[in-house]
Parts: sequence; structure tokens; C-alpha cells
Amino acid sequence: MDSRFLAELAKYGPDGIYPPIDPLRAQTYCRQLARSHYENFSVASLLLPRRLLRHFHAVYAYCRWSDDLADETGGGVRALHLLRWWREELLRCYDGKPRHPVMVALQRTIRQFHIPPTPFLDLLIAFEQDQLVKRYPTYDQLCQYCRNSANPVGRLVLYLSEAYDEKRAGLADHICTALQLTNFWQDVARDFDLGRVYLPEEDRRRFGYSDDDLAARSFTPAFAELMRFEVERTRELFYRGSPLIEEMPDVIQADVELFIHGGLSILRKIEQVGYNVWDRRPVLARWEKGVLVASTLWRRLRARLAG
Repeated sequence: MDSRFLAELAKYGPDGIYPPIDPLRAQTYCRQLARSHYENFSVASLLLPRRLLRHFHAVYAYCRWSDDLADETGGGVRALHLLRWWREELLRCYDGKPRHPVMVALQRTIRQFHIPPTPFLDLLIAFEQDQLVKRYPTYDQLCQYCRNSANPVGRLVLYLSEAYDEKRAGLADHICTALQLTNFWQDVARDFDLGRVYLPEEDRRRFGYSDDDLAARSFTPAFAELMRFEVERTRELFYRGSPLIEEMPDVIQADVELFIHGGLSILRKIEQVGYNVWDRRPVLARWEKGVLVASTLWRRLRARLAG
């Protein structure tokens, strides 16, 4: 468990006693959390309009706290109890006065961009599901999980970009589901160590990868073919969502393109290690992330000059 988060939970959790947080201090808290906790957010934020940064920080901080309440508190009944408390804190943003610094900042974002509670609540459903469901019999059931665990994030980005409509939401869903699945295929070994298996049982059966093989973490020709199938299916989702780039406001297009190409790059990494994600977790080196940012900016600039 993350001792840093547990200290924050003791301070700002349901048993914490602290004076009211003013909006400026809440905004600073979210900014520091976003900048210190997750390198990929820092890379993406390089391309965001400055006027939107504090709002993305607030949304990120909400997601980060939700994730940590689910994964860094011992799981099970305690995690479910804390997630219920977190839901109550969220609803105060809509019908009361929030106390938690993340919620104080988030309330201003919710009001400015008219964000309904649904995407925030859907994320909590996924985190609660993580405490109860560890394996998925079918791909459709896994995608249903992604509808709560990943797709709300894309819809929140649409709200922050003032670009939400059903067409864009559908395209964003393809991208976000693909990003979530990419993370699952990247983290097969890490998730297995946590007792979670996201490779659908029906797919493992189809390719002849047995439960005994799974328990032994065996890399076999069947596993390689299974992973090849999952990678190709996920790549197709990225392609189906890619028209969203041109549907977004100009100032957000580079960010959407960056997330798509980042996900596709991880899929290529999985291919490059021969699909043996048991032996090595495929990741992008820092210089590769820099190349992604630079190439994305160059494509955007070239498109504008051509237009």
C-alpha cells in the first residue's frame, strides 16, 4: 500500500478533521497531485491549453483518489466503505458544500462546464466492481466493465473541451476502451499478481490456453496467438475512434492524437517482445514519449499549414 496516500487519507478521509478548504488551496492541491503522481499526465498536459489545466487537474485528482481508495486501502469491505464515502463527497458538489480539497476544486469545474454526475459515478461503479469481480468470462463482459472504468474519462474530456455530443461520445468510447484494453494486455503479469485476470475466459479457451497454463504463467504458442488476437482487436478500436481527432476543437486535437498514438505504440511494443508479457512489461522509454509529442505537434502544424 502507498504510505503517502494513506497519510493523505488519514488527513482528508472520513475521519479527518481539518478546517474548510478555500478554492485556491484546493486548486493547488489538485495541481500538485497531478504533477507528482503520474508522469503520463505531465506529458499530455504539455499540449493542453493553459486555461483548461486546472480543470483537468481537478478531474485527474478525482480519478486518482478514486483509484487509490480502491487499490491502496486493502481492498474488500474497507475499500467499498471508502468508495461509498467518496460517492457522498461527490454528490455534495451537486447539492451541498463539499469539504474535501479535490471536491472543492471539482465543484467549480462541474459548474463551469455543466458536467452531470453520471461519468463520475460510473467510474466509482467500476472501482467497486474491482473489489468483487476478478475474472471475465466473455469479451462483451470485459467491454461492459470498460464502459464504467474507462469511457467516462473520455466523456469528461469532451465536457471540459465543450465538445460533448453523442457522436463524439461514441468515438471517444472506442478510444478509451482501447486504452483500457491496451493497459490490460500490457499488465497481464502485474494484474495476475494482484489476483485479476482480464484475458476473457472464452478467448483463452478458443486459443487453447488452459487454466493450468495461466496459473503457471506459461508463455506458449497458444498464449502468443491469444495475445496477437487481443492486440489486433484493440488496434481496430483505436482506428474506429480516430475520426474524433478532427471532430474536436483545434486546441484539443493534438492531445487526442497523442493518446491514440501512445496506445498504438504500446501495442507495437507488445508485438516487439513477441507477445511475451509474462517476461517483460512493454513500456515506452522517456525519449519515445518525447518523440510522440514532437511528431504529434509536427503533424498538427503540417495539417494547419496545408489547410
